[in-house]
Amino acid sequence: MFEGIFCPSITITDDTGAIDLELWGRHLDHLADAGVNGVLLFGSIGEFYAFSLEDKKAALAFAVERVAGRMKVLAGVGDTALDRVLDFTRFAEQAGADGVVAVSPYYFGPTNEVARAYFGAIAEATSLPVVLYNFPARTGTDLSPELVTSLARDHANVCAIKDTVDTISHTRKVIAAARAVNPEFSVLSGFDEYYLPNRVAGGNGVLCGLTNVEPELFVRMHAAYQAGEYADAVSCAERISQLMAVYDVCDLFVSAIKAAVMVKGLPISTKICEPAVQATPKQVERIRALLA
Repeated sequence: MFEGIFCPSITITDDTGAIDLELWGRHLDHLADAGVNGVLLFGSIGEFYAFSLEDKKAALAFAVERVAGRMKVLAGVGDTALDRVLDFTRFAEQAGADGVVAVSPYYFGPTNEVARAYFGAIAEATSLPVVLYNFPARTGTDLSPELVTSLARDHANVCAIKDTVDTISHTRKVIAAARAVNPEFSVLSGFDEYYLPNRVAGGNGVLCGLTNVEPELFVRMHAAYQAGEYADAVSCAERISQLMAVYDVCDLFVSAIKAAVMVKGLPISTKICEPAVQATPKQVERIRALLA
């Protein structure tokens, strides 16, 4: 169901922090025209933690209409309060989204028992596909292969995971375990440079931030891999490996990705939600040099 290149979109605002739908629409058009397989609104790079539920609903409805079936539209429903998570999950189905992406509730570090109840409640609130989002560096807890497998076994619509873990071994173990209960279970890596290791391990692709910046590069790599043109796929992967330095330029990776999109030609604000250290002109110039 989820195969290829997926983009966790930046949330585009003006300098006051208000969502800019005109420029966001242009960004969505670029992703779709490039051949990206799907876009995620309000993932980590989309600053899901900082926007109101009302803003999220309005943006999602806009994106579904703007994309108009050219690629999948996924809604990031992450929050620390389950009632808001379920509210947005139900809205996503009503709005015509193609799935929801659910990250672990952070700060409290849920046990496996709590995590099963949490993700299970999301799955039972919708008929949409549910993509688990594993990001232990930010949430403080890991979705283990055993936990993922139990969720896939108990809920047919829990059918994919974004595994943002900086080791392919974890992803490989999730693939093997989840496929034992659902042969069609999709596993996407959250780190841009893991496309090829993910595919070699039996996975399905990536859901990663630099797709905002050079979506054509990722689409070319995926097409080359699918066609068995491995030299071209490796060439693309080498470029992606070099671009990974962009993430480290700013205080927060969200600033770096927004600055990179601006450098590429979309006249967006690089403002990220406070509290934050905003991108400086010097950092923007460093990103410009890396993208050259």
